[in-house]
Amino acid sequence: MEGKSRQSKVMLAIVLVFIVALLLIPSFGVAAAKKRDFTIGVVVKSVAFNWFKRMEEGIKKFAEDYGVTAFMQGPPIADSAQQIAIIEQLIAQGVDALVIVPYGVKEHEMVQKEAMDRGIIVITHEAARTKYAHFDVEAFINEEYGAEMMRQLAARMGYKGEYVQFVGSYTNDSHNQWQDAARAYQEANYPEMKCIGKFETKEDQAIGYNIMKDLLKKYPNIRGVLGSAAGDVVAAGRAIEEAGLSDKIAVVGTSIVSYAGELLRTGAVDLAMCWDPALAGYVSCLVAYKLLNGESITEGMDLGVEGYNNIKIIKNEHGVPVIYGQGWILIDASNMDKYNF
Repeated sequence: MEGKSRQSKVMLAIVLVFIVALLLIPSFGVAAAKKRDFTIGVVVKSVAFNWFKRMEEGIKKFAEDYGVTAFMQGPPIADSAQQIAIIEQLIAQGVDALVIVPYGVKEHEMVQKEAMDRGIIVITHEAARTKYAHFDVEAFINEEYGAEMMRQLAARMGYKGEYVQFVGSYTNDSHNQWQDAARAYQEANYPEMKCIGKFETKEDQAIGYNIMKDLLKKYPNIRGVLGSAAGDVVAAGRAIEEAGLSDKIAVVGTSIVSYAGELLRTGAVDLAMCWDPALAGYVSCLVAYKLLNGESITEGMDLGVEGYNNIKIIKNEHGVPVIYGQGWILIDASNMDKYNF
């Protein structure tokens, strides 16, 4: 009897192990499915901008490479209220992660906090001073980019003369970081140069064009322009070209060939500076994906994306870790065919 009892206990133990295994196997399958089926929503300033159309290419490539759902949305014009409304819709839909390129950093803080409170991973781009995000992703340190922008402009101005600055909006974090750093670098290094002022284009080329026309009348000694939004140098270059001043006024700023190409050819725009928005979109989604999978993002990590092979991580004043890549692209008439996006 004792032998049969022992045999029964062994058989019972085997059955229990088998039942537990059956229960666990489906849960493992669900976990694996969730990892393959994350949904990452990317919300940009405006889907009408060529800059973000290029970014969407990187987002689609990421989705294809990693087998997840990743898509881009944004308002038809750059507008914080419309952008926030889209983010709120995606929060309600229960996306796993949000990548946000905010038109106004401060305006977006509460909706980003709401998303984080709901357990959604939030990654920002072009928002290095944001208050609420798990990470911000930048192609470079913004102050270094601004200083380089000034070095490029100063050389073309002969290190003297008056210049103006354009930003897409006074609340656009990155634009103002670039221009504030550019001006600080100028004041420290080029005393014969003078900034007339910083002007808001609202990321609208028509507005920038009219501002530049007015500035040319009011300040006939302008010799340089710095632009931040991708259309700023285009707007300024058009006004300058129409006034027959292309040879007298240097124009340098952030843009891409699909915007500034023709004016680069004519010389109305001297230099377009940028980073590849497709790579920025790709790597921002990748950071979100790694966090969703419980992975850590660490100093010096190689994210496997060009320009993000040895990342720096610096926490901003709010404690948000900011990922910085390396370098920027300088585009003029001599190499514009290489960067035709």
